[in-house]
Amino acid sequence: MNTTTSDTTAAADPLVLYGQTFHSRLLLGTSRYPSPAVLEAAVKRSRPAMLTASLRRQGSQAAETGASFWELLRRLDVPVLPNTAGCLSIQEAVTTAQMAREVFDTPWIKLELIGDDYTLQPDTLNLVEAASILIKDGFQVLPYCTEDLVLCQRLVDVGCQAVMPWAAPIGTGRGPVNPYALQTLRERLTVPMIIDAGLGRPSHACQVMEWGFDGVLLNTAVALSQDPVAMAGAFADATHAGRAAWHAGAMAEQQSAQPSTPVLGTPFWHHDGP
Repeated sequence: MNTTTSDTTAAADPLVLYGQTFHSRLLLGTSRYPSPAVLEAAVKRSRPAMLTASLRRQGSQAAETGASFWELLRRLDVPVLPNTAGCLSIQEAVTTAQMAREVFDTPWIKLELIGDDYTLQPDTLNLVEAASILIKDGFQVLPYCTEDLVLCQRLVDVGCQAVMPWAAPIGTGRGPVNPYALQTLRERLTVPMIIDAGLGRPSHACQVMEWGFDGVLLNTAVALSQDPVAMAGAFADATHAGRAAWHAGAMAEQQSAQPSTPVLGTPFWHHDGP
């Protein structure tokens, strides 16, 4: 891919969240990589807008491996988006967010409030209340949610300036399992929307970007690929391509074949058989 062209396009069409401008529409997770060195190389290849990090999970991982995860984040010089991964109650999510704000010195938080341990589906009954509490406390909340239109609208109503619906359950890599709901969501809401969870291939990222979504957040699809560095680059390229295609405007689908070249003025040969 032409890097200069890609950078120029991104600069002319930046991602804006809570009034802050980002050079990329790709967000990248930081867990499950083979090594800190591979993570660092993947970040340098994909140049994401933000890196997500769990205060609880990454802290314990860093202690176990002896790696200085926090020093790595500082060296990468990419904005950090702390998350509340693993939280199962409103109070747990709020407390974790407040601790993350102190540790990372940022008001940004990816709000995760899990309601089902099997699918890791967000707790749609309590997510809005948790988001409301954090916004009133000065956080810039990016809530991880389902593709439910009413839920996303309620999150916007309490002050979320962006939402992060899933494409499929976390870590499945299945891509958009409910295209109708996602496209309806995109048509109805005007706030930035970042697809978070369930993407497995660069083509999935390109597809949702073609639908008009504003960005994608990835972790497992990159970290558990055979070559995370190359895969991070592929997702970055696919994200750019999907956004460019959305701007270009895809042709309308047709029910029957349509000739791509004119037939007027061309000879017509009638074949009567042998």
